[in-house]
Amino acid sequence: MVQRMILNQTAYFGRGAIKEIPGALVAQCATKALVVTGQVLLDTGVAAKVTALLDAVGFPYEVFSDVEPNPPIENVRAGVDRFLSSGADVLLAIGGGSPQDTCKAIGIVAANPEFADVRSLEGVAATGCPSVPIIAVPTTAGTAAEVTINFVITDAQNARKFVCVDPHAIPVIAIVDADMMDGMPADLKAATGLDALTHAIEGYTTVGAWELTDTLLLKAIEIIAQSLPAAAAGDPDAVERMALGQYMAGMGFSNVGLGLVHAMAHPLGAQFGTPHGVANGILLATVMEYNAEHTGEKLRDVAVALGVPEAASLSLEAAGKAAVEAVRDLARSLGNPSSLRQVGVGAEGLDALTDAALADVCASGNPRPATREDVRALYRSVF
Repeated sequence: MVQRMILNQTAYFGRGAIKEIPGALVAQCATKALVVTGQVLLDTGVAAKVTALLDAVGFPYEVFSDVEPNPPIENVRAGVDRFLSSGADVLLAIGGGSPQDTCKAIGIVAANPEFADVRSLEGVAATGCPSVPIIAVPTTAGTAAEVTINFVITDAQNARKFVCVDPHAIPVIAIVDADMMDGMPADLKAATGLDALTHAIEGYTTVGAWELTDTLLLKAIEIIAQSLPAAAAGDPDAVERMALGQYMAGMGFSNVGLGLVHAMAHPLGAQFGTPHGVANGILLATVMEYNAEHTGEKLRDVAVALGVPEAASLSLEAAGKAAVEAVRDLARSLGNPSSLRQVGVGAEGLDALTDAALADVCASGNPRPATREDVRALYRSVF
């Protein structure tokens, strides 16, 4: 069987890595950048850490900051228009998942105008040209959008999110600098960290997993489990470890897919505005439990990576239960909601959530095939 790995051409890690950006722009033969970010990152001075470097060397740029959480199609279209009118030839994404995903969609549509409706990018679209070159600077330790071939856009008109999977969308350069992540609020650090943990565990147990991605994802689980509580509390060394762990998770899952947790989390964001990491934190342990008999020894491996005492010597059933409880305890200790009711979901919304989850591209990667009754029961169990 042929396996495929797609990664950034270049990635820089460590505090101060953003100083590599001016040289990277020169290496790309770029002449002007469109900076894609969010208004909050502008207002708080986070984006200025990067734009100040461009100012210092006189590199021309414009800023597009009209990125909303769970970015809608309209954000993408406005960004494409801004890019085309700016005269820029490179994109610089600064932010968490929303600016990164918006930037990827802008870059793809700008290079492939036949997909200007944006909806046609859903799933695996037949784009013919690589994205406009993107340099991605994450400000959250969670989504790993800087290293993945995926992006998620919201179709607000139809109250749904759709996942786009396109090798052409991966940023050419990733700048993973914990200095850009320190200022995140604790609850955002917790939520994005739970997203990263979900990426690692789902990627390790998905049907497409193989030895190379397994190696990355197991180590990612270990790093995230060890670092997330301290990172959420503001420990700078733990924040830097989380920056690495979430990137490793992205390296893995981007190349093999995810599963039912993400399929069920996406409609929670589209229909109820639930932050993606929060939704994953509510669902992860329950879906792990549902999948347990279909993941074999892998759930024991997860327990070991999570730091469960003597997990390697436990029975397979006991190790699996311990892994589930370790995830549940971690989410609880971080203050993540434990039920859908806590994030404003009413019982009348479960049917629509179920239909959307089954239609999500991530569902096909789940190790245990799920029926409509299964998915609704899972939602109901965390209601």
